[in-house]
Amino acid sequence: MAVILEAAERVFALYGHKGATTERIAREAGLPKANVHYYFKTKENLYRQVLAHILDDWMAAASTFEPGHEPEPALRAYVTAKMELSRKRPYGSRVWAGEVLSGAPVMEKFLGTTLKTWMDERVRTIEGWIEDGKIRAVDPSALLFLIWATTQHYADFERQVVILNGGKKITDKEYQARIDEVVALVLRSVGL
Repeated sequence: MAVILEAAERVFALYGHKGATTERIAREAGLPKANVHYYFKTKENLYRQVLAHILDDWMAAASTFEPGHEPEPALRAYVTAKMELSRKRPYGSRVWAGEVLSGAPVMEKFLGTTLKTWMDERVRTIEGWIEDGKIRAVDPSALLFLIWATTQHYADFERQVVILNGGKKITDKEYQARIDEVVALVLRSVGL
């Protein structure tokens, strides 16, 4: 089943929900189309499962930024986790972006409930850091959106990054340097 989810993530990222077919997903997985239908019944169910799989990893990354954590280690761990996900799961980020760009027809309820609750808790945490003088005053929502946009850029715009890097993929060493720089930029933005 994992091989089907991985193949579906790539196909949905490359062709979008409408352009993806279970036949193409089966081919990508190296399995008969019947196997895809056996485990997932429909393309829509498979798409939902792919989104859920992406969210599981993203929410695990989000656990590095819990209420009660100190600002420097919380922000450092969260930005690092998001950057690492962009490197390891670029197709997942692209599937998510496609879902949101199309109006979030499948994930709208999640966005308005689970993600909204998570974000509200982090906003309160950031506001607490500001009130306690631990970071400079910033708009907490803007800070979170900045982190999401910056970290996911490396996945969503990977081709652009390669072209602007002289046509070469960023090496692991270069990517680690980018992680360190993004972490430093985020920390400096809040006065750390």
